[in-house]
Amino acid sequence: MKKVLVTGGLGFIGSHTAVELLGRGYEAVIADNLSNTRAAVLDGIEAIAGVRPSWVDVDLADPTACRAFLARHGDLAGIIHFAAHKAVGESVQKPLQYYLNNLGSLALLLEHVAAHPACGFIFSSSCTVYGQADELPIREDAPIKPAESPYGNTKQVGEEVLRDAARAHDFKAIALRYFNPIGAHPSARIGELPLGVPQNLVPFITQSAAGLRGPLKVFGNDYPTRDGTCVRDYIHVVDVALAHIYALERLLDGATAAPVEVFNLGTGTGSTVLEVIAAFERATGKRLAYDFAPRRPGDVIAAYADTAKASRELGWKAERSLEQSMGDAWRWQEALGADEGV
Repeated sequence: MKKVLVTGGLGFIGSHTAVELLGRGYEAVIADNLSNTRAAVLDGIEAIAGVRPSWVDVDLADPTACRAFLARHGDLAGIIHFAAHKAVGESVQKPLQYYLNNLGSLALLLEHVAAHPACGFIFSSSCTVYGQADELPIREDAPIKPAESPYGNTKQVGEEVLRDAARAHDFKAIALRYFNPIGAHPSARIGELPLGVPQNLVPFITQSAAGLRGPLKVFGNDYPTRDGTCVRDYIHVVDVALAHIYALERLLDGATAAPVEVFNLGTGTGSTVLEVIAAFERATGKRLAYDFAPRRPGDVIAAYADTAKASRELGWKAERSLEQSMGDAWRWQEALGADEGV
């Protein structure tokens, strides 16, 4: 049984990826310091997979703690690195915290991979590296624009650190650039649970529909799009999780064509905010109250992925619809109960 470390494995995408790993016979070891999740997620993973992964509460940005933890797991076949601070607004207020945490933990993990080059490494990157792209859909070779936030910069710099380390130490890695992961596991046992006010559209929609928030605020209705609202590429979290399995097996099979490969993870289709709201209403039969608000600084007009490379080289493509994603997100919200997530 191959052992795979999932950092941030109790978070939204990490927990779904742990489920898929366990379902394919891997041993999943989770490292998560609960900075933006809860230990109860472990119960949800076990309920779905029928196996309880090992979990260690460790701060991977602490050099002593991280090195001691990795020393106990020298036989890792792979590392899937999700653990990072990820709130754009907070990163503007606390940039040093973001650089220390996001880049410090990455460097320490890559130090381990440099000493164990057979260990495949997958980096959780983001479509934020593209900014407002010059052409749509966005291909992996699109220009990298100046970051709009310290968070976004940690993804750009993280990819540079990954490339530099892979060249210097002769190991292989894959960076996956997510567009907008949404939804929840269809069992409603795990899903997105932001602590505090949601920063992303879909959990705000579900919490608003559940009566936990006021009307949804739609930021901007004067964009040059088909209905005036921003366009994004929303992808079901289970599809995102499965892409990590494909990427891991590509690494373990020695099939990579470069020291660091980059793949977009999206559906290839852009949806406006109003289309997401309409999909939620169709999936749930619930009407959603919303108001328009001024544009937010830093929001790009439109971003959606060209997924041809992932389809061609990973053999992966998104399968689940926007409506299915919204239905699964709502079932997860209902399963949480009235006092969760606020």
